[in-house]
Amino acid sequence: MSEERLYLYPLWLRIWHWINALMFLVLIATGLSLQYAGPESTFIRFDYAVQYHNIAGIILTISFVFFVLANRFTSNRKFYRIKYKGFVKRLMKQFRYYIYGVFIHEPKPYPVSEKRKFNPLQKLSYVMVMYLMMPVIIITGFGLLFPETNIENVFGVAGIYLTDLLHIVTGFVLSVFMIVHIYFCTFGKTVGSEFKSMFTGWH
Repeated sequence: MSEERLYLYPLWLRIWHWINALMFLVLIATGLSLQYAGPESTFIRFDYAVQYHNIAGIILTISFVFFVLANRFTSNRKFYRIKYKGFVKRLMKQFRYYIYGVFIHEPKPYPVSEKRKFNPLQKLSYVMVMYLMMPVIIITGFGLLFPETNIENVFGVAGIYLTDLLHIVTGFVLSVFMIVHIYFCTFGKTVGSEFKSMFTGWH
């Protein structure tokens, strides 16, 4: 039986998604270059890396604010609501599918529908990323851009150091999330069908 064709990705969401993806790639490349910069081993020239990293961070911040507002005032917000009753059980069911069921071609436990765009594991990860990790990476980013705004020290440790550490760790987690996200996108009807959806809007 063929799946129902659904229009799940409106134009604003697709534009936001690709801007977000592009800025993430710029931030990862420039962030790695800044982290491992040295006199003889610089992936991107230091001053350029700083400039591009800051610009991409500001664009990502604007993009994030737009997403939060758009998600608040459009029907897309319904896909991010978590129903807590039985949620852990649904998470485990989806996790089992990802580590076992998908490889023996079991049917998806939570197929996409007009009312359900994300499976439980996707929903939890997207909520964590968009409403927890994104604010952390943005706030710490601006803390590094304007170091005078940081707390001077926390239990004897320089506030700027803690801000930098939190920024790097969160950036690493988000980078891993992006890799996993791209991998899981290959789990569609065909390897490229999920990517095509983000161009056309149709699932």
